[in-house]
Amino acid sequence: MFLLMVVVFVVGYGFIVFEHVNHINKAATALCIGTLLWAIYALGGEGILSNGASASWLQFSKTHARDVTYFITHHELFHHLSEISSILFFLVGAMTIVELVDKYQGFRVITSKIESGNIKRLLWIISLLTFFMSAVLDNLTTTIVLITVLRKLLTKQENRWVFASVVVISANAGGAWSPIGDVTTIMLWIGGQITAAHIIGSLIVPSVVNMLVSTVLFSLFTVKGQSIKPVLPDDETREFTTHQERVFMLVVGTLALISVPVFKTITHLPPYLGMLLGLSVLWIMTDRYLKKRSAADKRTLTVTAALKAVDIPTVLFFLGVLSAVAALQSAGHLDVLSQWLDNKVHNIYAINLLIGVISSIVDNVPLVAASMGMYSIEAADAVGMAGNFVQNGVFWTFLTYCAGTGGSLLIIGSASGVAAMGLEKINFLWYLKRISWIALVGYLAGAVAYYIQVQLF
Repeated sequence: MFLLMVVVFVVGYGFIVFEHVNHINKAATALCIGTLLWAIYALGGEGILSNGASASWLQFSKTHARDVTYFITHHELFHHLSEISSILFFLVGAMTIVELVDKYQGFRVITSKIESGNIKRLLWIISLLTFFMSAVLDNLTTTIVLITVLRKLLTKQENRWVFASVVVISANAGGAWSPIGDVTTIMLWIGGQITAAHIIGSLIVPSVVNMLVSTVLFSLFTVKGQSIKPVLPDDETREFTTHQERVFMLVVGTLALISVPVFKTITHLPPYLGMLLGLSVLWIMTDRYLKKRSAADKRTLTVTAALKAVDIPTVLFFLGVLSAVAALQSAGHLDVLSQWLDNKVHNIYAINLLIGVISSIVDNVPLVAASMGMYSIEAADAVGMAGNFVQNGVFWTFLTYCAGTGGSLLIIGSASGVAAMGLEKINFLWYLKRISWIALVGYLAGAVAYYIQVQLF
């Protein structure tokens, strides 16, 4: 059963990769994988846990009766469901706010400034904007916002896919050096492995190198220097909101998104609650405002209308993928992988580089969680590796970079990539052939920059 879970995950992953061949929606496949893995885990839990010996089971069995079924169905499933739900609620809240701003034509404030221009210049603008926005917001929210903007600027699917890929790589690079820019960075920050000031100072240069190298390669090999002009869809040519309304909604929507990390810092509550608070404030404001508008506007400018426009298949795709990875984590597969890396590789730089590559296949959150469990700060002095494993040590700092940016290697390897894949229907193999090598070069360039930085300072 332990190996069967791996087989089901690999086969299901193959169906997602070749979605364009089998014509089965990736959300359906992901949901199938997630539910099947938990079913196999529940049915064969005794044998699976004896093989995997997951850290969570070992901890649970010390303080509770060794009831495997109860552990899986009531402890682990609900534990992972709470984590997955927080991500999904965050995603739905962010997508709804972005959709609401879009319905008020708020993004036309930005797109109207680009009447025509060189596509390579736009590429650099988008890349730099994404990089710094993701440090202030986070890589997932930034990706949703920027892809919505790109839809107003680019009509050709190929160009939108290229620019969406730029957004994914730059968002992940920008999120890696900010304590609130990525889920894994937040985990390490809250866990005490890193501090905010240290991670900003240590990873800003490697992250910038990653973004710059990737963007240079994009401009050289993926886009041609041609002029572009935004073309609005037929249903957006009518200006049914005033310029003041558009600016107001863009500003308020942006403030709602920016307030999320502030809310988390002040209250220490999960980010999704801050996102839902921002959404609720916008909901109240728009409902009060629409009392003066026509019945047609009330049907199109409400939060209810924005919710109907949210891409639910993308949300379900997230649910399926995260559920599948959670099952593998709970059953001990990721612990086995982490122990193998520790026993076979030894070098902390090589271990982290491999964790980053693996995070493009398996979600980086459980990988980082497994690493946090293997290398505790308290045990660092005992094993004589204090310099690498104490707070702000080389291992934790480099892990932050690798886990944050390694997911760019595959379109399915990060939250921002999954969002872009769902919103723009990006083909997995297209990304693998056209973009993965660029992401790899940028990833390694940033890693080299960090290594040089450590040796010099």
